[in-house]
Amino acid sequence: MKACALIAMSVLAMAGASAAPSSTDTEFVTKAAQAGMAEVAAGKVAESHGQSAAVKAFGKRMVADHSKAGDELKQVATKSGAKLPSSPSTEQQEAGRRLEGMKGADFDRAYAEQMVKDHQEAVALFQSEASSGGDADLKSFAQKTLPTLQEHLRMAQALPEGASAKAK
Repeated sequence: MKACALIAMSVLAMAGASAAPSSTDTEFVTKAAQAGMAEVAAGKVAESHGQSAAVKAFGKRMVADHSKAGDELKQVATKSGAKLPSSPSTEQQEAGRRLEGMKGADFDRAYAEQMVKDHQEAVALFQSEASSGGDADLKSFAQKTLPTLQEHLRMAQALPEGASAKAK
């Protein structure tokens, strides 16, 4: 009887412990967190370097929406046992530095093109996790966040400078 109780307690303890996230879920967390950090950084630059009111407003929206999503991702990833990166990818950092060196119409054009590209990639990433993610909480986060990213993509494409990036 004592052995049965110990086995039952062990099974319950194991059921309460979350399994390590799959490599697919880990990759999602890493890429989503990096993309979010890059969007916040670029959005801040857009607010100060942009020429058009539309680009400045879009940048402000990116800071707000991606900061909120990043906080939510942090909570879900921690619960799921996934580790978050501390900075955007090297490629994203280079793109950010390139944008920081621009101003005015040149900035607006490059920022809009970057936002279309980034949001196309983000939509694909979140669609994949939403449909085939292994961790229920991460999958739910992706499903909940996807419509906002799709809206961001439409907004980026609607920027006068983003229209040229639609077909790429």
